[in-house]
Amino acid sequence: MSLIHPTALVDPAAQLDSSVSVGPYTVIGPHVKVGAGTTIGAHCVIEGHTTIGRDNRIFQFNSLGAVPQDKKYAGEPCELVIGDRNTVREFCTFNIGSPGDRAVTQIGNDNWIMAYVHLAHDCVVGNHTIFANNSQLAGHVVVDDWVILGGFTVVHQFVRIGAHAMTAMCSLLFADLPPFVMCQGQPAQARSMNFEGLRRRGFSPERISAVKAMHKALYRDDLKLDQAVERIAGLTDKTPEAAPDVAMMLNFLGQVSPQRGIVR
Repeated sequence: MSLIHPTALVDPAAQLDSSVSVGPYTVIGPHVKVGAGTTIGAHCVIEGHTTIGRDNRIFQFNSLGAVPQDKKYAGEPCELVIGDRNTVREFCTFNIGSPGDRAVTQIGNDNWIMAYVHLAHDCVVGNHTIFANNSQLAGHVVVDDWVILGGFTVVHQFVRIGAHAMTAMCSLLFADLPPFVMCQGQPAQARSMNFEGLRRRGFSPERISAVKAMHKALYRDDLKLDQAVERIAGLTDKTPEAAPDVAMMLNFLGQVSPQRGIVR
């Protein structure tokens, strides 16, 4: 039995695994590839050079792979790449990349993306993230693993969000958000670290203690950023178990541009 509804319009050149299901009135273009076990709901439009992995669940009324909202775009064959086991709820818009950057918009694996989320051109989203309703990402945004975006979060172009960070509802990000940090406000300000999320992910008390020390250096002791970096670098001597967490923070802070800065 065909898993493609008779009212769906699937271009003969599209490459869909035989186990892919497609709902009524969905339109799939010629350059689309969809992996095994993925389900696509009704009234979706999937176009452009779009590759979708295995076991994704794409709900109704999504627009995936449309050209970027970039006046410089002139029809180049840029891409949208979606990994495996993602949930994409209703009315999301994911655009392809642009030739001025990576030319690829990329979403990793095991992400939970709620309704009305927008991913603009050249965004890079890691794994195990949660984007609540109406999260909006401008172009060239990078979101690392395990990030949680509260509803109506708006992220300025070129902003980076570090792993395990979290935003509150209606946060407005103009600056980079370091790993582990919880923020809130318009513009967003750092409020705490995502300690409860870390506990749920199995972080030991020693690692959480090191994250607390990083928060103190960045936000509590009135240090300049280079001074905070120096103090954070010394945490591995006291807590060797936290060395990967410290390295991740230092790597993130080492890439902060003076123009953008970090959420304070």
